Amino acid sequence: MTDNQPAYSIFSTESISGVAYKNKSLKRAIITYLDSSDTATVMDISRELNISVPKSASLVNELVQECLIRDYGKIDSTGGRKANVYGLVNDACFFIGVDVKKYYVNIGLLDFKKHLISVRELVPYQLENTPESLHALTAIIEDFISDFNDIRNRILGVGINLTGRINHLTGYSYSFFHFQEEPLSQIIQKEIGIPTFIENDSRSMAYGEFMNGVVRHERNVLFINIDFGLGMGILIDGSLYYGKSGFSGELGHIPFFHNEIICHCGKKGCLETETSGLALLSIVKDKIAKGSSSILTMNHKDLDKIRLEDVIEAARKEDTLVIEVLSELGEKLGRAIAILINIFNPELVILGGKVSETGELIKLPIRSALNKYTLGLVNNDTQLKLSKLGERAGVMGGCLIARERVLSSAT
Repeated sequence: MTDNQPAYSIFSTESISGVAYKNKSLKRAIITYLDSSDTATVMDISRELNISVPKSASLVNELVQECLIRDYGKIDSTGGRKANVYGLVNDACFFIGVDVKKYYVNIGLLDFKKHLISVRELVPYQLENTPESLHALTAIIEDFISDFNDIRNRILGVGINLTGRINHLTGYSYSFFHFQEEPLSQIIQKEIGIPTFIENDSRSMAYGEFMNGVVRHERNVLFINIDFGLGMGILIDGSLYYGKSGFSGELGHIPFFHNEIICHCGKKGCLETETSGLALLSIVKDKIAKGSSSILTMNHKDLDKIRLEDVIEAARKEDTLVIEVLSELGEKLGRAIAILINIFNPELVILGGKVSETGELIKLPIRSALNKYTLGLVNNDTQLKLSKLGERAGVMGGCLIARERVLSSAT
């Protein structure tokens, strides 16, 4: 396929019927099979899809002509003629993931075989519920896409992660950019001209870790996103769990404490008021204001200018105050995670988000609380790990979710 040709018909959402629909569905099934098996012969595809060898060969040839799959040559055989193996073409199509943080954006490009081939990290940005902030976000996406104008028509989907309540089916965000009647996904799609999908940031990060991160064979996983807020992605039997309205995972808004701290949701006592990155930042600044010593005051005479990234860096430099606060925060969060473990009995709990970058300083007090508050037999079944993808978990998740949505819409 040349770059001035339109996007592949197999990914079109245009309504078709009869033989054309059946062939499109079978081609999609072949791509799904090659996606999981990496390579396969026509005979393998015939057995997997339960269709005749001639039909399999015909569909495979069409996909080769469409430049979606490639003949990778012959494989050794125990007898008879050697068979050709086929696999997906890396640069057949691409997907973009946009991970929106409070003060910056991470954005990346994924190829068809799920390789992250380009990433921009820490692009300055201010997340606010204003038209100006939305315009700035679309400008960042457009600027990134402009680097790939030669393949723009092969960028088939954009996945955008936002904090808060997201309906991934309708494309509405109920926490940010909800000042227009149209779904946010459609608004952005009109601006950039590429199918756009919106997802909750914690859920997307969980998906990134599940598909390409620390997860190996585990099928039931909880991903705890300890960033400015506190969120959770849930994987049950290998699939993202959304709940009825798509709002599952609002861990941070469990009424866990009897405090007078007003959460940004408007309620008091939410878990994230004492266990999130914002809480960490607030507690550290408050203790410094009351006379506690910290290396943070060496570079920041004005406490208002201390940011969460500065606190994380101070922890890496073994700042006693920050380590002490992290220990208290981790113990409280560990108690909450212990409840989740007792309920879900997961195989794995992953700690991700900005605060997880403190590594063992946050993991150890959480583990200690888990040992104390979970049921022994349940706790023994659950591993606790730090995110492998770190800052790139959201980008990877956004790319993969866009890829999965585009491929699934073809059926």
